[in-house]
Amino acid sequence: MQLWVGLGNPGPQYAMHRHNIGFMAVDAIAANHGFGVVRKQFQGWTQEGRIGTDRLLLLKPATFMNDSGRSVAEALRFYKLGVEALTVFHDELDLTAFKVRVKTGGGTAGHNGLRSIDSHLGAEFRRVRLGIGHPGHKDRVTGHVLGGFAKAEVDALGEMLGAVGAEIGWLARRDDARFMSEVALRLQTAK
Repeated sequence: MQLWVGLGNPGPQYAMHRHNIGFMAVDAIAANHGFGVVRKQFQGWTQEGRIGTDRLLLLKPATFMNDSGRSVAEALRFYKLGVEALTVFHDELDLTAFKVRVKTGGGTAGHNGLRSIDSHLGAEFRRVRLGIGHPGHKDRVTGHVLGGFAKAEVDALGEMLGAVGAEIGWLARRDDARFMSEVALRLQTAK
């Protein structure tokens, strides 16, 4: 089993914020692959399903971004999984909007959700970095991250989430390079 976590903040007022793109990604995966009903557990919302032969648990922590690690650690403990089974989908300021990159380990780059998970479990988990772009100046970062997507960005957001959902089988099989390549190809042909 693998645990895939989407980071975001709970509540309808945050639904379309850039900071919630991790929630949006796991929702797209669940919808694309017919995952089961949403259950409340591990201080969040979960859905179980399969992609090919791989059994997955999707988790959206309801603890707010700054305390996501508590929810993630609880789910890993319950299933007796190590950090190698964990993949976290999150917003990434340092990536061009709607670009997707995967890496294992590394720093938190000021991301409070990653910082929380890191403090509970260490840094060696896989991250799917979903680009939200940088606003250009550090004084505008908070408003950018906690702001909604512009109307002009909604189509590109939908295309990126669709590509992630469609190509996620590569990620389930741990072929991160192929996943990134196929997502990029889909996004290129969508233009």
